[in-house]
Amino acid sequence: MAFAADSHAKIIVIGGGAIGCSVAYHLAKAGEKDVVLLEKALITEGATWHAAGLVGQLRSKRNLTRLMQNSVAVLDRLEGESGVATDWKKVGSIRLASSPERWSEIRRAMTQAKSFGLECHSLSAREAQEKFSFITTDGVVGAAFIPGDGYVDPYALTQSFAKAARLNGATIREGVAVKDIVVENRRAVGVVTDNGNISCDTLINCAGLWAKQVGEMAGVPLAAGVVQHQYFVTEKTLEFDASLPTLRDPDNNFYLKPDVAAFAIGGWEEGTVGCWRGRPPMDFGRELFEENYDRLEKFATLATNRLPILNETGIRTVINGPIPVSADGEPIMGLAPELDNFYVACGFTAGIAAAGGAGLAMANWIIEGDPGMDLWAFDVRRFGPQHCNGRYLEARAIEAYAAYYKIHWPGEEPQAGRPARRSPLYEILKSKGVVYGSKSGWERPNWFSADGKEVYSFEERPNWFDTVGRECKAVRERVAIIDQSSFSKFEVTGPGAFDFMQNLAANQIDPLAGKCTYTQLCNEQGGIEADLTIMHLAENRFYVVTGSGFAIRDGQWMRSHLPGDNSVQIRDVTSQWAVINLCGPNARKVLEQISDDDVSNDALPFLSVKEISLGFGHGHAARIGYVGELGWELHVPVEFAAHIYEQLWQAGEAHGIADVGYRAIESLRLEKGYLYWSSDISPDYNPYEAGLGFCVARDKDFIGARALEKIRSEGVSRKLVSFNRDGFAPFLGGEAILLNGEVIGLTTSAGYGHATGKSICFGYLSIELADETDFEIEAFGKAYAVKRGPRTLYDAKMERLKG
Repeated sequence: MAFAADSHAKIIVIGGGAIGCSVAYHLAKAGEKDVVLLEKALITEGATWHAAGLVGQLRSKRNLTRLMQNSVAVLDRLEGESGVATDWKKVGSIRLASSPERWSEIRRAMTQAKSFGLECHSLSAREAQEKFSFITTDGVVGAAFIPGDGYVDPYALTQSFAKAARLNGATIREGVAVKDIVVENRRAVGVVTDNGNISCDTLINCAGLWAKQVGEMAGVPLAAGVVQHQYFVTEKTLEFDASLPTLRDPDNNFYLKPDVAAFAIGGWEEGTVGCWRGRPPMDFGRELFEENYDRLEKFATLATNRLPILNETGIRTVINGPIPVSADGEPIMGLAPELDNFYVACGFTAGIAAAGGAGLAMANWIIEGDPGMDLWAFDVRRFGPQHCNGRYLEARAIEAYAAYYKIHWPGEEPQAGRPARRSPLYEILKSKGVVYGSKSGWERPNWFSADGKEVYSFEERPNWFDTVGRECKAVRERVAIIDQSSFSKFEVTGPGAFDFMQNLAANQIDPLAGKCTYTQLCNEQGGIEADLTIMHLAENRFYVVTGSGFAIRDGQWMRSHLPGDNSVQIRDVTSQWAVINLCGPNARKVLEQISDDDVSNDALPFLSVKEISLGFGHGHAARIGYVGELGWELHVPVEFAAHIYEQLWQAGEAHGIADVGYRAIESLRLEKGYLYWSSDISPDYNPYEAGLGFCVARDKDFIGARALEKIRSEGVSRKLVSFNRDGFAPFLGGEAILLNGEVIGLTTSAGYGHATGKSICFGYLSIELADETDFEIEAFGKAYAVKRGPRTLYDAKMERLKG
């Protein structure tokens, strides 16, 4: 039946897979009755119908695990609400470690599970075999058992969501294909379908395999790729109890789901095939690809070694179908930055496991303006235009797929799609032995080494440990130069620019040009949406600097609060300016040799900025930094960057100048007590909790001011604190904080301070524990004694920084 000419829905959901039906259900359940879901064929078609259906909860970050835990909670109740069976089997899961390195990774994950409140048990090889008798224990070092995991029938689950959505008032229209999206004034105001047009107030792209094309209809680029994924189902000749858990053996690259008298076994093999550059044909439905036995053999042989019974049973069927994979392997969720009412929930490689939690988070996002937890790791704004490029996306998606069961080493860098975005110093640093990392498409210097090789490890010191120590020593004792051109940079101009910045920033913006302001941008609840520096360059001209990975997010936050009178303009100028950080006690001696301007403390004090000459060029010298030493960020036109670098190097040779990378910055900032947005601070935390109350101006109005004043007057219930211990410990961030053997928190970031000789962790503690000083940090199953101490372990009085 065609839509009437004046058809309207408050909310339209595009896509009838598990995610789309869950979103519609949660919206309707929350009271949004005018919800219409449009599915071009039948619900479950696309990737849902051929999914394996495993449900696993443990993820690397607390909120991602919370999302999966929410999914399980939904599975526990959904059948009772809808009356449609989901075939949810809460049988638990076993994850084997078939190597010492994997056991280190699993033990770290189990440590995190404690802090997440997720029940998780360590098993010996024998105990694992007792729970899953079909396995051999050859090479098994240990295992993890999560009793709340299990498996579900994807088709039944989606039908159950759909029925529950209808019961709560939502409308589901099958056989309605969206052909185009109507956009007016940054809003998706309706869709054109093969059954007529329908207008809307809010649009949600849950189109799964087709999410990229649906986004393009609205002018929203998405880093949503598609690759082939295979699994096989054995003949129905096996006998086992209905309580048999699911099994994962990542070292042997396979997973197993019990089926009716059979096993469904799949893997994440190397050499999968990208599909259609992320743009499947719109008429693709329940089709599958031809079986690829060469790829299947890569995990099937390993599975047979672990499960000898597979030698006695045949393969009944092979499923080779398309699945969504994003540019980093994680889902894509949230409000698209290009439009004011276009949401996305796509790119789910594990969409069945995530469906319940994702639907709940999206409903919260749309109704309340907040998903209910920090989901930056899934946020659509983590991706930029480069990630959406078809060739780049396919390369990254294939790499992310193959990495699904690989050991995820601390500091490991992706390799696909590189090098692409390079600073003007790229070749110079490459000739000097730099080991590059990748951040938001940029090549960034991690550290410098003669051999340029990176060796990953968990509990032992990595091969770059001593090299980074020498780089830190150069910063603390001599002078160093760091290429930070990947910083995201915005120019904010216009007659309303000052008032605009004052309204955004929690800190007071100096009305006089030539000043830098470190500040947070907060939401109405006081949560920290951004952590950045604002430079007042001239009247009605501001220059905003934020992290390499936050350009889209922070740019969208600023633009979403622009006044409607066109008195303020925002431009992303990242590619126009290179950034050279000159830092260390000898920094001034070097800088004054290449500049004709006065760079004394009187002329350029801490938190000041001015344009100065630099060799034959010029740039903005900002007296700020992230390492806690005397220094300047030199923001220079890209065409002058190589020349200015060469001038600084020549002038600095007599002072022991050294190249330094981001691994050293991480160590240095921990010693200084500087925080990192997305780990130490986020929308989940406010400035008073994070010890940033000095950045909150109480004599002006700004976004979040009322909430923060209430928080200040009532007091906080938790605070960010610092823990340390002498010598090296394998702290990486994400470890459980223990008091008297009980988990009372989670470290937000951690590392080793080379100047202080201490292992350092940050984490939030209940204010009730304010008098406690002795704690433990559990890393890889071992508890390390730590002391709570001052957050700033180096130059607490800021004498070196301001010198």
